[in-house]
Amino acid sequence: MSANKAEDTMTMDAYVKEGERRAYEIGNRGPLRFNSDGTLHKDIADAYWRCGFYVFEGALSAEELKDLQKDFETVLDRAPHTKDAEVDSEGRPAIGSEFTRSSFNFAKPLSDPVGGTSRNNGRHPAKMNEPTPPEDAPDFVITSISSPLQLMDSFLRLYGHPQLLSVAEHINGPDFTPFTESIIVKPPGLGASVAWHQDGTKQWDKPDWDQGTHGFNFMAQLYGSTAANGVWVLPGSHKQGKLDIKKMIEDNNGSDRLPGAVPMVCEPGDVVMSNRQALHASFPNTSPDWRVTVNFGFHRYSSVIDLETTYGEEPVVYDAERVFERSRLIAVGINARQQRFPDEQHYVYQPTVGMEDDNQWNEVTRENVVKDYNLRDLGI
Repeated sequence: MSANKAEDTMTMDAYVKEGERRAYEIGNRGPLRFNSDGTLHKDIADAYWRCGFYVFEGALSAEELKDLQKDFETVLDRAPHTKDAEVDSEGRPAIGSEFTRSSFNFAKPLSDPVGGTSRNNGRHPAKMNEPTPPEDAPDFVITSISSPLQLMDSFLRLYGHPQLLSVAEHINGPDFTPFTESIIVKPPGLGASVAWHQDGTKQWDKPDWDQGTHGFNFMAQLYGSTAANGVWVLPGSHKQGKLDIKKMIEDNNGSDRLPGAVPMVCEPGDVVMSNRQALHASFPNTSPDWRVTVNFGFHRYSSVIDLETTYGEEPVVYDAERVFERSRLIAVGINARQQRFPDEQHYVYQPTVGMEDDNQWNEVTRENVVKDYNLRDLGI
């Protein structure tokens, strides 16, 4: 190891250690708690709005976590064996080949595939440090799995989690709407980075913009999340509008280790609620630990209704019909969960009250509601 590389490693180790210390000191973690009237506990809401994220410790039961891990490992086993492949590592047709859009996204090991490019509406303006991968590294690794509700029944059931949906109602109102879903995959020693960015792209100039305009993501951790492989957040940045990220990096002597950022440190089964406007990133995973994060987000109805935007290259309008049809996934997820956990108190999603028969989880809704549901996503 060269002297410069050794020094850089020591500097990164110190940054990670300091970030982990702060992560446990800022007061934004604990179990899911609610007030006697069923609303989100004030201490949690206050900490979330102060920091821009909150770690719900132990939010998933051991049984549900096992279901998710098993389904994910099946999907990973049946995934395309490399970028642009149509078969898995054993030559079988890759899972999800019947869907209109491919679910699997790849990048070179330890690379930053989007930083400093125009991809994702140019919201990653500065490139992350790219370590040299091991000599025996594959050409490509999976970085994320898009639209996994149609790949994992356990994820669809998680989508109907009553306490998490109650949190969504408290934050975004009873008519909250979906965003998109994904699974972030960080293989040990190989996982690619995600450059510093804010998720929102469409509503920064909205006349009534505020700290919650672009919604939030739930981030369920299947194997835990460490300071070395997890997402880092700049607390409070969700309140500051659209930031000049490139200048922030330049003012930090070109370093991607922004001062004041803290990592999402989690155990398996923890779920993070993260504001989409918060500035965040993840470094390449040079650690020996897997991180697999199941993401699903929600918006305010007022943030999406009648928004004119593009989906792919096609102009679209998020009219009431599109919003409703996309939101049916919540109702189907609730019913799927009831079938798996019949003794659990289920959540009542107000926009689909009275339509329960149409939103049962069965082979009809699998084909007509869940399959290719991502063609109706509500990205903002």
